Amino acid sequence: MTAQTQSNQLAPQVVVIGSGVGGGTVALKLARAGLRVLMLERGEALPNEPELNDAEAVFVQNRYRTQEQWQDDTGRRYRPGQYYFLGGHTKFYGTAMFRFRESDFAETRHEDAASPAWPVSYAELEPHYAEAEALFGVRGQAGVDPTEPPRQAGYDHAPVPHAPVIKRMAERLEAAGLHPFHMPAAVDFGPGGSCRLCGTCDAFGCRFGAKGDAETRIIRQLQTMPNVEIRTGVEVRRLIPDAQGQRIIAVEVHGNGRLERIEAPHFVLSAGAVNSALILLRSATEACPGGLANRSGVVGRYLMNHHLTGLMGVLPFETNDTAFPKTLSLNDFYHGLPGDAMARGNIQMLGNIKGPMIRATYPMTPKPLANWLGRHSVDWLVMSEDPPLVENGVRLLPDGTPEVTWHPADLKAHDRFVSHARKLLRQIGFPLVLRHSFGIDAPSHQCGTVRMGDDPATSALNSMCRAHDHPNLSVVDAGCFPSSAAVNPALTVAAQGLRVGAYLSRTLAAQAAA
Repeated sequence: MTAQTQSNQLAPQVVVIGSGVGGGTVALKLARAGLRVLMLERGEALPNEPELNDAEAVFVQNRYRTQEQWQDDTGRRYRPGQYYFLGGHTKFYGTAMFRFRESDFAETRHEDAASPAWPVSYAELEPHYAEAEALFGVRGQAGVDPTEPPRQAGYDHAPVPHAPVIKRMAERLEAAGLHPFHMPAAVDFGPGGSCRLCGTCDAFGCRFGAKGDAETRIIRQLQTMPNVEIRTGVEVRRLIPDAQGQRIIAVEVHGNGRLERIEAPHFVLSAGAVNSALILLRSATEACPGGLANRSGVVGRYLMNHHLTGLMGVLPFETNDTAFPKTLSLNDFYHGLPGDAMARGNIQMLGNIKGPMIRATYPMTPKPLANWLGRHSVDWLVMSEDPPLVENGVRLLPDGTPEVTWHPADLKAHDRFVSHARKLLRQIGFPLVLRHSFGIDAPSHQCGTVRMGDDPATSALNSMCRAHDHPNLSVVDAGCFPSSAAVNPALTVAAQGLRVGAYLSRTLAAQAAA
């Protein structure tokens, strides 16, 4: 078991499980309020090594992907695209930091299903969105995106400028009557910044501390605080409730070859949507036979992951040498195509697709062809909301293997949106547009498995992410989402984490003073 920063002189007041965006933001608020915080992270710090920028190492060798096995409901086992490091999945994310739209918090009809309303409104989250943008160093431009929700102020930092190829695409989209805007990105770019435009950002680790990830922007602050202890290399197995199944009294962790029990007055679970649900299910007792926080039976259900399709716009006679392409996004179709309201979503840039990334997915592709496509393409991501279905979820098999079931609704509507996007790309200058669909094997936008709501009969958590069944347990990651919206989830997790952290700080400080 590895301990980082100073050990607390006294027992922790709060144990935070997970060091990603959710756990990090909550812990930062609690620590700033003077509470004693113990953070537990199953991974170690990501090593700063040349392989972080090597597509062959990252995608072909899967050097940083977990070794654990998951299973789908057909019995197929696979290594999921999970990354367990200090800072969570943000160590490999693409820096996208979108606010959800106002409409995303309301009940939304889809072609095959519906997304429920959230128990928290955009207006309640807005100040926390602003705080999260400042905390993560988000760069963007307000007032251009036609679907942008109300803001009290603009971004603190100007957007990352378009490279020449991307600028030309933006101009052509504008000429087509659309409203492309600078994608909000958490990257330390510009004069005095640490970004070196190395060309490997999205889905790679950053060797220069330029990516606005949870470790760089939060954990490093926590490591300087005497009231915070961070332990890495420890995996939380289960939470232990009292005999009545009401209060959580301890957490059981495995590290360095042994089990340890850690007690505290309050617990914050932020292990990611899949793993948070698994921990709650694994914590079943006689008093809580369905697992913790699961009187409603929703824990592990309603898994969402977005409909994600990559489009490779090929430029046969031009090499794309853009180092940081994730500067452009389009939301003109967020609320539907003309005449087709159900086909909708967000379009944004992908990081540069490189030859080894193509060969990792399509092994039969000749290496020269894969490398040529990587050099001659501009890569886009088409994203639609994945509505929640009760049958989609995660559970534990008898041998302890996680089984993930995901048969998403609204695929036909998403396909119509993708077809429209392909036509649009041909219109702005790409003679060939290839497509690839991303599935649950790479659950980078996983959410919904421990949903919040006002009714304890249909939700696990209240609007402050406190378990309806356990007054001293909070679950703060994308698992709390009632719906997935159609933009990246990281900023909304951070905003909710800051909101919950502020609330817990007030509540726990008052309890300690009483």
